[in-house]
Amino acid sequence: MAARLSLEGIYTPVITPFHADCSVDFDALAELVERLIAAGVHGLISGGSTGENYAETVEERLEIARFIVERAKGRLPVFVGTGAMRTPDSVALASGAKAMKADGLLLGTPPYSVPTERENALNALAIDRAADLPIILYNYPGRMSVEMGREFLDRVGRSRNFIGIKESSGDINRVHLLARDYPHIQLSCGMDDQALEFFAWGARSWICAGSNFLPEEHIYLYQTCVLNGDFAKGRRIMSAMLPLMRVLEQGGKFIQCVKHGVETTGLRAGTMRPPLKGLNKDEKRELEQVIRTLKTTISAIRGGN
Repeated sequence: MAARLSLEGIYTPVITPFHADCSVDFDALAELVERLIAAGVHGLISGGSTGENYAETVEERLEIARFIVERAKGRLPVFVGTGAMRTPDSVALASGAKAMKADGLLLGTPPYSVPTERENALNALAIDRAADLPIILYNYPGRMSVEMGREFLDRVGRSRNFIGIKESSGDINRVHLLARDYPHIQLSCGMDDQALEFFAWGARSWICAGSNFLPEEHIYLYQTCVLNGDFAKGRRIMSAMLPLMRVLEQGGKFIQCVKHGVETTGLRAGTMRPPLKGLNKDEKRELEQVIRTLKTTISAIRGGN
């Protein structure tokens, strides 16, 4: 069995920078990885939906993951996303992750097929057998139409490799269920606008795409709530972050916003792969204004104002 890994801090699901011809911009990816490590994020995730995994082949995803693992050089854990429609593709990604000595897997429900809880669990266990690595489950019924419910959790719980769950349902009762009934599965925030609530219920990690371009601010909320237990200050920080989360979640252009956010830091993120298109000028201007206000407000909180 793989050694148990403690999920602690901010984990960034890394974007995939592309050139104008939609090929991977590995130089830009290297710069982003270095920027995130220097900022102090606690882990990286390759091949999540934020990395546009749905628009990449299995071979490309493995190449990108291998590049990130090699760039990280063991300085922080790197998890590899295995999300795919076909179980053999997920198994190939898991086997590749093991071969490249990644630290673990992020494992979601196969999209579109709408498996039963038993089918979903058997799929997860097949992926687990292929890698024997620590696994963070990814519950996102809004995208997958399927919940990782009690039957699923009880079945996969037979393997100690399932160490955590990124909970992205948006249902606060799921947070209560996981915290109370499944304390052996580490709870990780996957719903950005509920980060404060997750931390209050004992989550010690947050998998957040916004940390691609605002790593220090996301780390500050984690430190304030989890390490210092200061939820009064945490509410102030969270309040400053909520306008950004509204722009990210409610415009239907989540990844586009994250990639433009990276561009605002002076790094390259590049184009989107089809079928998605980038932001227009008005959307870019709105996002930039929200980021400016957020940074100013949180800087003032840090300064004790």
